[in-house]
Amino acid sequence: MRTTIQLDNHLHEMARQYALASGRTFTALIEEALREKLMARPMQKNRIRVRLKTVQGQGIHRGVDLDSNAALLDLMEAD
Repeated sequence: MRTTIQLDNHLHEMARQYALASGRTFTALIEEALREKLMARPMQKNRIRVRLKTVQGQGIHRGVDLDSNAALLDLMEAD
């Protein structure tokens, strides 16, 4: 699956250099790190129910593409 993430520039460079030095791709390093983090996390048995408070609004603006994080970021930065 292809996805886009935003990383801090310094963190990205450190990860890229680490992957290069260890003979792996950047993608392989990210996958490994996510697997390690997710597998080490204990499973929650008792979940706390969270109630979200909603507020009145005008809904989604016409022409906003919720499937494109780049388009959403452009829209937020335009305000």
